[in-house]
Amino acid sequence: MTVTSLGVPRRLLEFALDGEPVCVPEGTTLLDACRAFGKEIPALCQVGTLAPGGACRLCVVEVEGADALVAACCREAEPGMRVRTGSERVRHSRRTVLELLASSVDLSTTPQAMGWIEEYGARPDRFGPDAARSEEAPILDNDLVVRDPGKCLRCGNCVAACGGQGRHTFALAVSGRGAETRVGVEYDAPLTDSACVYCGDCLDVCPTGALSSRTEFELRAADTWDEPAQTATTTVCGHCGVGCRLTLHVQDNEIVKVTSPHDGRVTRGHLCIKGRFGHQYIQNRD
Repeated sequence: MTVTSLGVPRRLLEFALDGEPVCVPEGTTLLDACRAFGKEIPALCQVGTLAPGGACRLCVVEVEGADALVAACCREAEPGMRVRTGSERVRHSRRTVLELLASSVDLSTTPQAMGWIEEYGARPDRFGPDAARSEEAPILDNDLVVRDPGKCLRCGNCVAACGGQGRHTFALAVSGRGAETRVGVEYDAPLTDSACVYCGDCLDVCPTGALSSRTEFELRAADTWDEPAQTATTTVCGHCGVGCRLTLHVQDNEIVKVTSPHDGRVTRGHLCIKGRFGHQYIQNRD
């Protein structure tokens, strides 16, 4: 039997994961348990410190006795549970979800998406060229944040980060119904006319790049964004005395993106406008 630690000590429970008995602390989600034991489970909408939303349905697993597949990010492990992560039923579901997503959303800037499509043998083209896709152009209404509706999954991560689970500014919201559902600003106003404080926390939790910094957007448009060549250095923000941790992403000796570690005790991934975007003075050669 394999035992692993996932944080604060809690009562251990035992269940079967792909036929192998494992022990995890009470309250552990199946997704965290799978990752702790080396099971690669695809997931898009589970990002950072946000509460699980179960929106993308890529992380589904099979639980013996359950009528339907369950989202591993939301379902907690239970004693005696028997979980299968790679059955044909699970693979078929993930394959179909990937086909539906890739046929209606631009996944070109979604990490790992192309690898998953190949791994599961997904064929997004089988729905034909008339599959519903947003023809809306990227929204460039400010100098810091770019919104690209064509890449949006409607997972709600940005709404949660901007609202009750994060900044509490509520600048972003979900509107519409069915195929017309979209994420935007109230009354379709520009971001500059909203309550947005440009903290950029929404960028950090967007799984597809539908929200990105203006710098990243312009580098990608010029085909000069080279993520594998970038270096990441974690430091402390110097704008004030709070002590927020920053990760500086550097390409060609220029800072192209700033993030914050989600496990940081001070910031938990959150930053203000200065911390995320106020780094130009570092590169001012004059």
